[in-house]
Amino acid sequence: MKLEHWIIVAFIALCAGMTGVFLSGPLNNARPSSSAAGLHDLVHHDLNLSKDQAGKLDVIEDRFAIRKSELEARLKGANRALAEAISADKTNSPRVQAAIEEFHQAMGELQKLTIEHVFEMRELLTEEQAAVFDAEVVRALTGD
Repeated sequence: MKLEHWIIVAFIALCAGMTGVFLSGPLNNARPSSSAAGLHDLVHHDLNLSKDQAGKLDVIEDRFAIRKSELEARLKGANRALAEAISADKTNSPRVQAAIEEFHQAMGELQKLTIEHVFEMRELLTEEQAAVFDAEVVRALTGD
């Protein structure tokens, strides 16, 4: 198979994978115990937050949602740039590599932001609440 064919196959696989990632977000909400939605539900519904904690949490989550939305838009933009570069260049060009790097950078920033958000939420919790929260974080990350 020619290099161009491999690039097209890789591109289609990448697009299919990214489509799955973006479409799985709403589906994961149906199974909150295995996702970030599970952590969200735990904090909002199971930890019996005080009114003060709940108010502070709302501020934290509003700030997180804005930044997360920005990074997700950046990911989609990088994906579009990658599609355009592959379509135009039909080779693993510097433009293709730059789009891949932009995607990876934005994805890394989103992961860091999410971890920072988890720790910021944890700071609001009492010791007892934090113990339950920590167990859910570990379970979510390990799939146990």
